[in-house]
Amino acid sequence: MDYESVSPQDFGAGLRGLGLNLLVRDVRAEAAFLVRVFQMIAHRVSADFAIMVYGDQVMQLHADHTYAANPILGLVPESPPRGAGASIHLFDTDPDIAAARATGAGGMILQPPHQQTPWAARMLHPLP
Repeated sequence: MDYESVSPQDFGAGLRGLGLNLLVRDVRAEAAFLVRVFQMIAHRVSADFAIMVYGDQVMQLHADHTYAANPILGLVPESPPRGAGASIHLFDTDPDIAAARATGAGGMILQPPHQQTPWAARMLHPLP
């Protein structure tokens, strides 16, 4: 699929398997951060939407205001938003390199690269 020229209808109809869609405040800033830190490829970046590619995985970014009419928002209390999180693991990126890139991109490191458990991959917690 050519992500630069595919119509929104064909893109949506062509999605298969598990879809990852991140709701963000600023799509352009988030896409730039993901490109710089995780070397993702960004397609069709706009104020409302972007297609992001990480290896052979495709995910979407949507501006949070595009979900304003979603009925699930009525079930989540505003403060604190319990159950409104996700854990996303990008296994093909070295956490130490990503931490340096995130810092260079003006991001914040909530927790530096670390080994949380003996059986898990090393982890990093960055924010744009």
